[in-house]
Amino acid sequence: MAEFSALLATLNSVLWHEYVLYAIVGTGVLFTVWSGFCQYRALTHGPAVVRGVYDDPNDPGAINHFQALSAALSATVGLGNIGGVALAIALGGPGAVFWMWIIGLLGMSIKLTEVTLSMLYRNTDDPDNPHGGPMWVAHKALERRGLPRLGRTIGVIFCVTLLASTTTGGNMFQAWNVGELTQEYFSVPSWITGIVLAVMVGAVIIGGIQRIGKVTATLVPFMVVLYLGAGSYVLALNIGDIPGIFALIVKSAFAPTEATGAFIGGSAASAFLFGLKRAAFSNEAGQGSSPIAHSAAKTDEPVREGIVAGLEPFIDTIVVCTFTALIILSTGIWNRAPDVPLDVMPSAAQTDAGWQFSQTELPGDDWSDDDRLMLVVKAHANETTGHSLHRIEGVVVSSDDGYVVNWVPIASPSEPTTVDTGIYRTYVGATLTAKAFDSVSPGLGKWLVSIAAWMFAVSTMIAWSYYGEQGMVYLAGEKSVLPYKVVYCLLIVIATLGIIKTDTDLDNMTGVGTAVMLFANIPICWLFGHQAMRAYKDYVARLKSGHMGPDHPPPDLDDLLSGRDVQK
Repeated sequence: MAEFSALLATLNSVLWHEYVLYAIVGTGVLFTVWSGFCQYRALTHGPAVVRGVYDDPNDPGAINHFQALSAALSATVGLGNIGGVALAIALGGPGAVFWMWIIGLLGMSIKLTEVTLSMLYRNTDDPDNPHGGPMWVAHKALERRGLPRLGRTIGVIFCVTLLASTTTGGNMFQAWNVGELTQEYFSVPSWITGIVLAVMVGAVIIGGIQRIGKVTATLVPFMVVLYLGAGSYVLALNIGDIPGIFALIVKSAFAPTEATGAFIGGSAASAFLFGLKRAAFSNEAGQGSSPIAHSAAKTDEPVREGIVAGLEPFIDTIVVCTFTALIILSTGIWNRAPDVPLDVMPSAAQTDAGWQFSQTELPGDDWSDDDRLMLVVKAHANETTGHSLHRIEGVVVSSDDGYVVNWVPIASPSEPTTVDTGIYRTYVGATLTAKAFDSVSPGLGKWLVSIAAWMFAVSTMIAWSYYGEQGMVYLAGEKSVLPYKVVYCLLIVIATLGIIKTDTDLDNMTGVGTAVMLFANIPICWLFGHQAMRAYKDYVARLKSGHMGPDHPPPDLDDLLSGRDVQK
């Protein structure tokens, strides 16, 4: 397991190099300026499209705009909003939230661009079952330029990265979080949760995109309203702290955050890194995943669906993620005092594996085997945080005299020393958010976050199963769909068998899945983004002039792609 963790960490250091982050931000800035701040159009025109003002049942596609948005949101509004935000704050501090906001706003322009491209190039050979996504953009766009083999190759590369992200962030991340949460609160073994999730997801995805659209159109609005309603209750109780929290978020985005309690400190760079990674994972802007769902929408106006897609990062990151962040920060659960005070702290001795802290006896009997604890120690410089504090993970085991903790060794050139008079329970991802609710009203987190996590996870896994399915259709045809769905459901169970142990491993696993898709999709946006911008400006011009609707058919698709529609 240590070798697997080290591999994930190495891959993340390469895939999430600072220049990659700059490229994502630069892409968002580029399309924001190029489109004339399309965020405004998404927020003003998008809701009218979602309400069905422009729906036409005769247009090609399988689902309406609202169902397409719900299907895409079901993939983005999920445990990334509950567990991902908690990870960002736990690892990067409050400043990570600021960078999540920035990526959310810039992500609106990226999302509009990539979805517009996918709508321009979607495969409508079967009008009732269209196929779309960046793989079709690369394939058909380069085929038009006489480079079909190159287009196919890029399409295959994207689909491979799509499947990598599908299995990690879209599937295993969700199942693991729900398994951990359910075991924490209800003592139900994670693997049982995995089996139940697999059956629930399998029952929906067998029905294809139309069943997925119907389920998500019902589930997504309900779960968002439920979560935001409960979050409003928590924030109302801490209303006096909210202005100070916003100030802390902005300040911590540009200056180091000192270590306090369970938080071991963070630099401005770590806030930027973890904020961007979690926002990119949560709203999926630049990944090229949600264009696959939007490509099934009924419309003959490609840009119209792109404008609808622009709403996703706003709802996901600016609204839902902010609620989670404010709940965690206002309750103080992120920098809490030691959960288990001790009279005698463990001491360290040097071994071949590194510095090993002595086995620690735990007070009381409120423990179970495999419970995880955390010890904060001072050792060598921590490059991630800019401080010298580190977290050491420990696993609870039963003994003849009660329960004890076995600590994981730490490699350090200097002897590590404990800095607190106690140890902490390890609350990872969604569990940390649940504990924040519990700190306000005991039992609220147990029931609310458990219910929300189950709904969010199921909806996300349903949507991502469709993304992976479309990747398999492109790679191997329709016959590959059923075997793919079987493997997808099996991975849900595998994720709950204890492979992932810590929030760092969790962050690294989902980080790899997100990053590989960015590497494949962002260049596609750069290559063909000018076509999306041309189509967008043409659409906005016709919208402003009133030349929209049945009496004013859209321009010919070939003319739109080539620019002939605006030539005199």
